[in-house]
Amino acid sequence: MAMIITSSVTPRTPHSTLLSSSSSSPLSPFLLQVPTTHYRHSFALASKNTRHVLGQKCFVVKEDKEVELSETILHSFSPLPLLYAAALLPGAGPVTSAFEPFVEVVKSFDLPGWLVHWGHPGNMAVVLFAMGGYGTYLGFRIRYSDDVEEKAKAKDLHPKLLAGMFFFFALGATGGVTSLLTSDKPIFDSPHAVTGVIGLALLTIQTILPSLFEGNPGLRNVHGILGSSIMSLFLIHAAFGLQLGLSY
Repeated sequence: MAMIITSSVTPRTPHSTLLSSSSSSPLSPFLLQVPTTHYRHSFALASKNTRHVLGQKCFVVKEDKEVELSETILHSFSPLPLLYAAALLPGAGPVTSAFEPFVEVVKSFDLPGWLVHWGHPGNMAVVLFAMGGYGTYLGFRIRYSDDVEEKAKAKDLHPKLLAGMFFFFALGATGGVTSLLTSDKPIFDSPHAVTGVIGLALLTIQTILPSLFEGNPGLRNVHGILGSSIMSLFLIHAAFGLQLGLSY
């Protein structure tokens, strides 16, 4: 039997130091310093005689279990490239000019005001909760389900649903801009617009990540965390959209 007392010290080359016993009895315990790979030294108090060193009896501690060392890789993401990309985006003026012909066509249809006002929010809510919500659920089933058949179906449907969400969100952004311009409202002056641009940028990164899984399996964790974060962001985006819709 051995009692282990652990204390932290500065890193150095692993080595062992035997402290000789002050007692002449072969059963007298003494301290043995054993190396460790975590830059700590463990002191073991032993009570069993196992071998002779320089004609004197000494005690060593045998490890009863093998310790499996594991390595954790932390991935970090910096938003600075997104901010740089946002700085390169065209301002409200060029976008308004580009959409002006299409806006005039929409105005010529003389559509009901409620449809122009709430058509975009209604469509995007369906996409967010139906495609995004169920697609996110399938992503968790891929990771945590023990059913092989269920996991296979989820792997097939998950990327299709999320790709569809990305497509309809990008298409819906043009509808949102058209709705605001049709109502003679500014397009980039609201938190709804800012969170929408950031969300689409993150969705672009999220779409690219699966192609890198084979070379770096750890990116699966990043993909899951980022996906959940994007869904949370779009819920906030939806709240800002509702606030914007009720403001005029």
